[in-house]
Amino acid sequence: MAQKLWEKNIQVDHEVDVFTVGKDREMDLYLAKYDVLGSMAHITMLESIGLLQLSELHVLLEELRNIYAVAERGEFVIEEGIEDVHSQVELMLTRKLGDIGKKIHSGRSRNDQVLLDLKLFTRDEIQILVTLVKDLFEVLQIQSERHKAVLMPGYTHLQIAMPSSFGLWFGAYAESLVDDLQLLQAAYRVCNRNPLGSAAGYGSSFPLNRQMTTDLLGFDSLNYNVVYAQMGRGKMERTVAFALAGIAGTLSKLAFDACLFNSQNFGFIKLPAQFTTGSSIMPHKKNPDVFELTRAKCNKIQGLPNQITLICNNLPSGYFRDLQIIKEVFLPAFDELKDCLRMVTHMMREIQVNEHILDDDKYTLLFSVEEVNRLVLAGVPFRDAYKQVGLAIEAGNFVANKEIHHTHEGSIGNLCNPQIAALMQKTIEGFNFDRVNEAERKLLNR
Repeated sequence: MAQKLWEKNIQVDHEVDVFTVGKDREMDLYLAKYDVLGSMAHITMLESIGLLQLSELHVLLEELRNIYAVAERGEFVIEEGIEDVHSQVELMLTRKLGDIGKKIHSGRSRNDQVLLDLKLFTRDEIQILVTLVKDLFEVLQIQSERHKAVLMPGYTHLQIAMPSSFGLWFGAYAESLVDDLQLLQAAYRVCNRNPLGSAAGYGSSFPLNRQMTTDLLGFDSLNYNVVYAQMGRGKMERTVAFALAGIAGTLSKLAFDACLFNSQNFGFIKLPAQFTTGSSIMPHKKNPDVFELTRAKCNKIQGLPNQITLICNNLPSGYFRDLQIIKEVFLPAFDELKDCLRMVTHMMREIQVNEHILDDDKYTLLFSVEEVNRLVLAGVPFRDAYKQVGLAIEAGNFVANKEIHHTHEGSIGNLCNPQIAALMQKTIEGFNFDRVNEAERKLLNR
């Protein structure tokens, strides 16, 4: 068994080793290229304060770029007996460069190293999520405009209520995604602060230049207080998890609507046959399995903040091994949410809308409020108009006028889709991803 970074003369018991490492080696594969990126910034700073020679820095940076390329290709492997990604990177450097590779850890701990890796990983994943959310948003807006004149029933208490439209239905989920990204941006701000240099949570006697690594990695600012930097482990993940849960909540609700509206009892929408699955016993079945799985996966993601809270909510300040377990629920959640976004975007693009739903007489009473409002506009007091229409309904004498004239902002006749698109664009621009991307390109000499 290879020696660990922290081992001296005594090797840890094998069963203890297996239990304490757990799934960490598997989870650390998510973090490999970010660990390399953080090391590049760290050693650049070490050279500036005299802890590395310039010639050593150049050699180390060149080899770290090679390791980064391996990780980016998905070929990075944590070898048997190597505890984590940090140990593997250092091992690869020392194999290639000898003792120079042992110098990269000066002034940091695995504690601030993993804090940094998690933040770099998370902000990268957030950028991908924003792109995918924007893709879905644009499809929903297109569908909203395309079907803005197609009426459908609106419901309260699952009882028919008032006229709605597919323009409103698609558009509502588009606007929901804007709010979701605003919450995600707040979480991104929490994530995009630099913990490097906090070491094990109490700083270092080396004259570290923490502002330099902050600038090199494109962070908005430092996590200034070194104790707070460590306290941020778990807090950052929980905060981001709440934002992921917001997106997941929108997708879950949309998926439920789609399943309901696709059923024969509703018949509001239809999925192309190739987008459905069948039954092993019922030859007529065309099941909306994508939406059902989306609903389940997104409901699972909505439980993520609670999982993280339960792992870390009774820990005092300082580092504890409990925090390692957060990786197992947090890191894979991004892939699951990204898959759901891609599939829902695909389904929403191809969905077929029933343009004649309200031809069915069972939806006649949807127009009762419209009749009340017509009477009010003709001078009848609202309560009298309401009673008059109600009595006609009870007597079976109500005749619907299906002419709809809604003009206020956000209604059937005035969807405000351009305003919603402008709000989405402003929200996306507020992330300022260009600053981060440019900093990383410079560090990698790309």
